[in-house]
Amino acid sequence: MMTIVVLLGLAICGIYWWVNRYVVDDPTLPKAEARKKKEKPKMGMMESFKFLLTSRYVRDLATLVVAYGISINLVEVTWKSKLKAQFPSPNEYSAFMGDFSTCTGIATFTMMLLSRVIFRKYGWGVAATITPTVLLATGVAFFGLILCSDPLTPLLGKFGMTPLLAAVYVGALQNIFSKSAKYSLFDPCKEMAYIPLDEDTKVKGKAAIDVVCNPLGKSGGALIQQFLILTFGSLANSTPYLGSILLVIVVAWLAAARSLDSQFTPLVKKDLKSKYLEGKLSAATSKLTGSLKGKQEVAYRFMSGLNSEGFIEGKYVPIVEGISTSNNEQQRQQQQGEEVVKVDRLQPKPIQSAPEEEVHDKLVAAEEEIETKTSPSSSHGNGSIQGPRGSIDDNSNGSPIKNSETSESDSSSPVA
Repeated sequence: MMTIVVLLGLAICGIYWWVNRYVVDDPTLPKAEARKKKEKPKMGMMESFKFLLTSRYVRDLATLVVAYGISINLVEVTWKSKLKAQFPSPNEYSAFMGDFSTCTGIATFTMMLLSRVIFRKYGWGVAATITPTVLLATGVAFFGLILCSDPLTPLLGKFGMTPLLAAVYVGALQNIFSKSAKYSLFDPCKEMAYIPLDEDTKVKGKAAIDVVCNPLGKSGGALIQQFLILTFGSLANSTPYLGSILLVIVVAWLAAARSLDSQFTPLVKKDLKSKYLEGKLSAATSKLTGSLKGKQEVAYRFMSGLNSEGFIEGKYVPIVEGISTSNNEQQRQQQQGEEVVKVDRLQPKPIQSAPEEEVHDKLVAAEEEIETKTSPSSSHGNGSIQGPRGSIDDNSNGSPIKNSETSESDSSSPVA
């Protein structure tokens, strides 16, 4: 066994040297930027106590940490004393502790898988009360077997066990389940309890718990046992009082967990509600921004042309992006009387005007129709021709002249 330990230690030293020699100092590898660590406020013992007394939330959280440390210490020391009494041989003791470590690892792995289901289905409150409940149930069974060994001897003898062996097995189950619940449920619950706190309370609370509660939980159980041993003379004589103290501590642990759950759940719901509203507002803002970006400014210009009947007709034609006229062209159109209108709306389909060749063909057809409908007798010396819609002067570039009110004045007075 010692040879394996020494070889593994040398292997660790070799790997450490190789990493620092060929990996850390390798210039070809990218260097990670050094991150500044958040400086925790340095709080003394008195400042930590004052902060714990002022905040009920942090005080309940501190009670959980202290209660776990004291409970595990009280149970583990008492159980190991009974374990040595049952297995006085070092080989038997080592063999049992090896099996105990194996069962602890299996139980912890299983609880790690189940913890996700427990948190999702039952919530933080149930997960936080599982560890003290397990300690309470197994603690009552463990100390009951020790204190009531004589009445239980005939009953346990039927199963081929003694009260001491039964107490050792129950104590082993207690330590296995309490440690597995601690790693899979208690530690996640403790870290999750800091989430809804503001930054200042979170930092100061963690500092106060690290300064006061962790040392108090680890040393509190040892101090209680030393006091009881000095008072009653031995650990066996102080066992009933240890059981009573354990019961009081676990009940206080359950009360603190229930109180913390009543504060933690509303804070988490409030935080989730605020984040949900922020998400909806962000989605609405992005949607509105996207719809506004989809709109563009479309320029329209007024164009005139002949329709199918030969009359002049005006219409607004959009200037499509990509073939829109320049600013100089728009100014020239405005100077010539063309009206340019800009409308802030979605781009419609462009209205195509008639081609120039089609317009020219229609003009030629209209002139031929006018020439065929006029008679030679209606021509005058001034070169005017009487058409169906009025007189047309050769010198007027084909623009129509309105008829006079009576036909007599029209025939007697030539057009100037």
